Amino acid sequence: MGKVSSFRENELTLNATKMKVTATVENSLHKNIVSVETNENSQQISIPSKFTGYGSSVNGGELLCVALATCFCNDIYREANKRNIKVTKVVVEASAEFLAEGAAGSNIVYHAKIEGDASNEELLALVKHTDTVAEVHNTLRSGVKISLLL
Repeated sequence: MGKVSSFRENELTLNATKMKVTATVENSLHKNIVSVETNENSQQISIPSKFTGYGSSVNGGELLCVALATCFCNDIYREANKRNIKVTKVVVEASAEFLAEGAAGSNIVYHAKIEGDASNEELLALVKHTDTVAEVHNTLRSGVKISLLL
């Protein structure tokens, strides 16, 4: 009986951290509505249309790099909190190369600078650890399958 109770407690913990993330782009002439949602918490992101009127002024490669930088930034604060480190500043720069239209990105790299109330060694350990638990990074590293649903 104790094992069943323990299993159910673990199941509840896993379900509590599960996130469903959705992004929607609605585009027409001079209209670009971008919304994101995580577990029914939705918000809009302001990304204007291209100057031609159709499409987004920010391309997917740029947004991929924003996703990497944002994920790492947010996760630094999350992981620092677990270690009782107060991080006061995070700067993350991510880049990728796209060699041709339709080609997969390559040479995806990022670097981060953080400041906080811990020693340089503790901050470096925090950065290295966060690199191992950053969800967007781990998704790309795993080569996850992407499916078009019609």
